[in-house]
Parts: sequence; structure tokens; C-alpha cells
Amino acid sequence: MARRDYSLLGPDAKRAVETGLAAAEWYHTEVPRKDMKALMQRSDGPAIRDTILWLGGMVLFAGIGIALWPSWWSAPFWLAYGVLYGSASDSRWHECSHGTAFKTPWMNDWVYNIASFMILRNPVTWRWSHARHHTDTYIVGRDPEIAIMRPPVFAKLVLNFFGILDAWNGWGRMLLNASGRLDPEEATFVPDSEKPKVVSVARIWVVIYAATIGLALWMGSILPLMVIGLPRLYGAWHHVMTGLLQHGGLADNVIDHRLNSRTVFMNPISRFIYWNMNYHVEHHMFPMVPYHALPKLHAMIKHDLPAPNRSIAEGFAEMWPALKRQLRYEDYFLKRELPPTARPYREDFHRSALGEAGATAAE
Repeated sequence: MARRDYSLLGPDAKRAVETGLAAAEWYHTEVPRKDMKALMQRSDGPAIRDTILWLGGMVLFAGIGIALWPSWWSAPFWLAYGVLYGSASDSRWHECSHGTAFKTPWMNDWVYNIASFMILRNPVTWRWSHARHHTDTYIVGRDPEIAIMRPPVFAKLVLNFFGILDAWNGWGRMLLNASGRLDPEEATFVPDSEKPKVVSVARIWVVIYAATIGLALWMGSILPLMVIGLPRLYGAWHHVMTGLLQHGGLADNVIDHRLNSRTVFMNPISRFIYWNMNYHVEHHMFPMVPYHALPKLHAMIKHDLPAPNRSIAEGFAEMWPALKRQLRYEDYFLKRELPPTARPYREDFHRSALGEAGATAAE
């Protein structure tokens, strides 16, 4: 079988439209309307609390790091600051892009724009990118946010634990947009009316980075860059670690989130950094349920889902052998067992997209 083409402009993109995978109707676990209405209730309280802890922690750790600079005693505080900057910003950007973190719209927008700057994702572009990710989750040629392609390139995965490729691409895309241009793939999902906003945001970011670099040169120190810019590198490891678990080793080209997404139970610190996105099957099935209600949603629908991994370590222990097998046979994926109370997997589109023989072998 021909290798997958992940380009949004390639033959797999065309094939996804022709086979009905693009913008398809996804499987959902049945939840009573009254219960779902309660779960979708938005509130400012939890997100205000978490945002104060997040930004307050950043101010505290950066302040101590600056006070102890350039002593090595400052290193633990910069590492903690980096995780809040380069990893917690990923989940804040993500949840606020859905408009569900806060009840008050301007609060969602404010946090969304701050977090987007930290994680180096243009807030205009990525709002549309993430909408496509939810419409066509892990549909090859349609989803612009596929983290692990097949066959996996392990060197890239390792480099991204240090933010190297992802941040480099982010800075490159920022400069491209600031020049007034969009990447051809971006143009496939960003409406023409939004393109001037993409350019304006990128130019503001370039000014901020230029001022930071200028200050560093004037001071003869990288200290300003330890506050803005470098944390995107040294603080990326947590969001990469949790992000790989979202879909890694699971199915693509299916329309059942139980087949292509993974829920993992995590420790309280990781859940705070990740904003409960470890409940990832639940989030993809019902993306308008706020992050703070996902544990309740899980309790309601767990009878219809594969058993969650019990820890981050267990999730990786399950995922890595599958990724290694995909080096030899890229159609292979983990098919996790459903409980007896669950409805069967919806696999019809997977069979039509891969062919009966390929789907059977993958199982």
C-alpha cells in the first residue's frame, strides 16, 4: 500500500473527501439531554482560580529565577517557569479556543491570546486549525494537527521534547505571516476574511521578540530571553509527553473517537498543567464540555469506552511498541478492548478507506 500523504494538498486529502471521511458524522455515546446540558454549563470560577495559579506561579518562579541569576541555584525555578510557559500554555490555548474555559467571552479571548503567544501558535490560524482537527480527527490529509505520522520518525519526536522542531517552525511561520503571506496549507482552512488578522498578530509578535532580543543585546545577557522565547524550548517536554498520548499508536481514518483517542489517568500536577485533557476520548466526543466537567463526563460514559490507562507510564508502555511496529507496517494500530456494556466500534469508514485486507491485518 502507498504511504500516507499528510499534506492537506495531497492525494489523501482528496481521497478523504471522495470516501466520505471528511466532515463525517462521528460516533457518540448516548448521554441524556438533561445531563449533557448540566455538563456543558460554563462557569468563570474554576478557570479564574486556575489562571491565577498559572500566571501567579510564572511570576513567582521567574522572579526567584531573576533574583538568583546567574547562579545555578536559579535553574529549578527556570525549569518550573518553563513548564508553565511552554507546556501549560498549550492546554490553556486549547481549551480557550473552544470558548469553554470561562463563561465570560473576553476572558477566554484574553487567556487564549496570551497562551497562543507563549506556545507560538497564531491565535487566528490555530482557531481554524483546531476546528478542522475536531471535524476530521486523525483523518490523513485533512487533520493539520497530527502529532505522530506513520511511519513514526522517532528523532523528530525526541527533538520536540525540547521544543526544537515545533518552536523553530513556529518562529518561521511567524516571520512568514509577518511578511504578509500564509503557508499554502494554512490557506486551505483559514478564510480569506481572516488573513489580515493573521498578518497583524504575527507583526505584533515580531515587535515583541525584537524588543526582547534588543534588551538581551543591550544587557549582554540572555536573561530577557529566559523570560520570553527560550521557555518555549526548555519547558516543552510536558506538553509533548501528554500530547503524544492523545492519539499515538491508535487508529487513523476512522469516525469513532474510541478508536483514535486515549484517556489516561494522571497525577494532580499533570492534570493542572494539562487542564484535564487527559480525558481525551471524552473531550473529542463532546468538545463543548468544559475541562473542569470532564471527570464527571467520564464517569457517565465510561461504560461505553475502553478502559483508561492508569498512568502516564502505562500509556507510554502501551504506545511505544505500537509505534515501533508501525515502522515496519504503517497500517498497524492498537485496537483497545471495549467493556461488555459498550456498543461496538464504528469501523465501516476505516475498512472503506484502507481496504478490507489492510483493516483486517491491522486488527
